[in-house]
Amino acid sequence: MEILQIVGLGLIATFLALVVKEQKPTFAFMLVVFVGCAIFLFLVEQIFDVIRMLERIAINANVNLIYVETILKIVGIAYIAEFGAQITKDAGQGAIASKIELAGKILILAMAIPILTVIIETIINLIPS
Repeated sequence: MEILQIVGLGLIATFLALVVKEQKPTFAFMLVVFVGCAIFLFLVEQIFDVIRMLERIAINANVNLIYVETILKIVGIAYIAEFGAQITKDAGQGAIASKIELAGKILILAMAIPILTVIIETIINLIPS
């Protein structure tokens, strides 16, 4: 039922932002940013639960935790970049939003290189010589 609370908060904030936007556009934008951050903070506990579950699965499967941590960081970068880009687009700054998305993609690629290297080395070792 948490989704109902989140959607309700979002709809109320949207209505308020539309009403306030005509008189005080800056205040309306700050309201949107605040509600977006509040929704994110509302989900932090669920995010930590997912992380703990994935760590337990990795430990049970004897997977090196460094790979799991790297993948979780990559997912985090993707979500944060998307969140920042959406807020920037809401402010009417599409060019800056595009740069945030590009930066997120480059950081993801940089973090993925060690995992890709291990995968390639594993494949090469599986091929008979």
